Amino acid sequence: MTTPPAAAISNPDLEARLQYTFQDPSLLVLALTHPSLSYEQNMLARTNQRLEFLGDAVLQLALTHELYHRFPGVGEGILTKARARLVNSDSLAERGRALNLGPHVLVSRGEEMHGGRERASTLADCFEAVLGAMYLDGGLEPARAFVLREFGPILQELSAAPAIDNPKGELQELIQANSAVAPEYELISSEGPDHDRVFECVVRHLGIELGRGRGKSKKSAESEAALKGLETLRAKPPEAPAVPPRDPPPGAP
Repeated sequence: MTTPPAAAISNPDLEARLQYTFQDPSLLVLALTHPSLSYEQNMLARTNQRLEFLGDAVLQLALTHELYHRFPGVGEGILTKARARLVNSDSLAERGRALNLGPHVLVSRGEEMHGGRERASTLADCFEAVLGAMYLDGGLEPARAFVLREFGPILQELSAAPAIDNPKGELQELIQANSAVAPEYELISSEGPDHDRVFECVVRHLGIELGRGRGKSKKSAESEAALKGLETLRAKPPEAPAVPPRDPPPGAP
């Protein structure tokens, strides 16, 4: 299909994958309309660019809200990095590919000949446009639920290997600012079949447990434990300075 239908019709196969049924099917058609059609039809065709713009904002809001609550002890800079990793063009293209958006995209004949349906930028843009259409059709809650479904596995990986570039290094730096003793990591369990094993690690300092983490590898479990350790230390109130003993009053025994 290279041109949009004269009247919008439902797309039950795609809606089943989206887990959402459009009240206004024309919004889904518009979300799948590539800008190349506007050139082929002398700029008369409406395209998905405005919906893409809207969907980008909805995506940012939904993921920002989720990251804010998922990592209560993490600062704004790290949360920004985490969000950037989630919404980069490669990640969005992968989501579009997983939903099999390509065959449903409406493109010009020239774009069709050059494989435009499966181009990463096309899939990423259509993913955001579909999200924008969903928001207009049903509001924020179904759009947010869609985002969490699509990014759930990636968010779980962030929990196991968080957005801090080097959580173990950051934890060590924080501890060694006040202590010469480095934190210690211990693998305390591994469970599941070889192809789907889950590891659990604990990090301690001076024998005190700071955090535990689980992951698909020992490294990711240690990373999550380090993140929990950072949250523990950052939430801990600073110790009160020691008060020097007073000199005994004159004449005291």
